[in-house]
Amino acid sequence: MDFRQLETFVEVVNLESFSKAAEKLFLTQPTITSHIQNLEHELETLLINRSGKNISTTEAGKLLYKHALNIINLRDTAKFDLGLYKGKIEGHLEISSSSIPRQYILPYIIKEFTKKYPDITLSIKDNDSENVLEDLITGYNDFGIVGAKLESTKLEYIDLLEDELVIITPNSKNVYLNEDMSLSIEFLTQEKIILREKGSGTRLLFENSIKSTGLDFSNLNITACINDTETIKKFVELGLGISIVSKRAVEHEVKLGTLKSYKIKNLDLKRKFYFVYHKNRHLSPLGQTFKSFVIDYINKNVSI
Repeated sequence: MDFRQLETFVEVVNLESFSKAAEKLFLTQPTITSHIQNLEHELETLLINRSGKNISTTEAGKLLYKHALNIINLRDTAKFDLGLYKGKIEGHLEISSSSIPRQYILPYIIKEFTKKYPDITLSIKDNDSENVLEDLITGYNDFGIVGAKLESTKLEYIDLLEDELVIITPNSKNVYLNEDMSLSIEFLTQEKIILREKGSGTRLLFENSIKSTGLDFSNLNITACINDTETIKKFVELGLGISIVSKRAVEHEVKLGTLKSYKIKNLDLKRKFYFVYHKNRHLSPLGQTFKSFVIDYINKNVSI
């Protein structure tokens, strides 16, 4: 019984899938199967029930899972403590983030964390908010940063910072403004609109805000759905429509004068970004350190 076999077993149990465990561990599915079979042969007991595509843990498997977590944790703790002793913390973090936090928030957090722990490595997966949260629930990633909540008993959310969506138009476009320099909501019904894809926190907030006013969302002239904010900004700049994006995402373009941004009167487009993690999943010592660092970072109200 070696660590690699135990790590494979833990991931198969967490993800309830041989193929997903293979993908996460960058191994082939036959290798995953071989690791589990070798464990079962060595321990002379069935650990995983296989029934077509569905798998479940046997009673012996549940017992081994508990001990496997402890064994892996002891190894990781020993390596972490030895790193502290030698003054060199090493390890790998896996973070999943929706696009706006990934581009405009996460880099500042990582910058401060790597100042303290310069030898860590990390993988950052880009996804919409819905898929970020799904990755956390299924065990693909340890941490996420999102702009929308999915109600789940498995997830813990911590407020990170506030954000606001704005309407963006080409700089050449002239619009009628209210006295408070905002646009009327009727403006949206008269324009071609480019939106983020379904599942993004930006789109979800916009849809809910529109519906709260009594306006039928299906009546809007949505001409394109794009999952990349940079591409959306270029489409708007070229006059292909207007869009709704994070205020943070267009600060540079507004300063340069390539885009204009506006608020919509009586439309609440404020939101929060959240640092999120699985409530019950075991974290490595490095994972625990990163979690504590981010929480402390938030509590200090560091300007991002």
